[in-house]
Amino acid sequence: MEEDVNHATAIPPDGKAAASHSRRYQAAIWLILALAGFVIGQIISTIMVVAVAAVLGKVGSVGKLIASSVPPAWIIVTELVGIWIGFVGAVLIASRYFGTGNVRNDMGLSFKSIDLVIGIATGLASQLILIPVLYMPVRIIYPNLTRKLSGPAHELTGGFHGYDLAIIGALIVIVVPIVEEMFFRGLLLSSLVALFERTGKRLGAALAVIVGGVCFGLAHFEPLQLLGLAAFGIVLCAIAYSLKRIGPTIVAHATFNLVAIVAIAVTTYKIR
Repeated sequence: MEEDVNHATAIPPDGKAAASHSRRYQAAIWLILALAGFVIGQIISTIMVVAVAAVLGKVGSVGKLIASSVPPAWIIVTELVGIWIGFVGAVLIASRYFGTGNVRNDMGLSFKSIDLVIGIATGLASQLILIPVLYMPVRIIYPNLTRKLSGPAHELTGGFHGYDLAIIGALIVIVVPIVEEMFFRGLLLSSLVALFERTGKRLGAALAVIVGGVCFGLAHFEPLQLLGLAAFGIVLCAIAYSLKRIGPTIVAHATFNLVAIVAIAVTTYKIR
């Protein structure tokens, strides 16, 4: 269908080359903005944590609190908000100044009813099948691997209950998937697809999907969970690229996080 449109508009060879160059230029800018948004998000997150700690009179102990097995809820929420500022800022700037100005169109932020089915199935399959299968060989070497893999999720939910658990759970299941999918599958993946297009449509798409997924895994700074997060990221990138929208990946991401939180919460309360 796209070929028909191109033929109908009769774009001359030079015009096609110029359009391709323009896409790569935009992609390069988007990639730079994604990197800047990630770094700035980390910096803002750190500054905000220190600022909130100062207000609470806990500056002296903030390092120990962050390093503890279960940091206080205010630290987790503040860290997330700081990171989101960087992510959302990069997305908005990319769309406003180097896109169409319509964030929904630029980032593929659209939903169809089938996305619920695709997303829930993908999230469940990734959490209950993909991750266990990937780590099956590693469990031979590390018998207590399951407990270590659940460490990050336990830090987010294991030590909380009541309102704290409800708030953090809502942020991780609702806000995190939307923000991260716009950033990783919208901004980052789109830029990678355009930059790799010179290697060929299929090879370029494959490289973009793999690199995008690995970046998603690395961005979480969890060495032990890197394999699983990168694999899940690749799955999400493949879906977003194939369907040209991030609706199903948002649902999949939310489902994936929800399963982890529920598992940790159930285990924690059962132990108590």
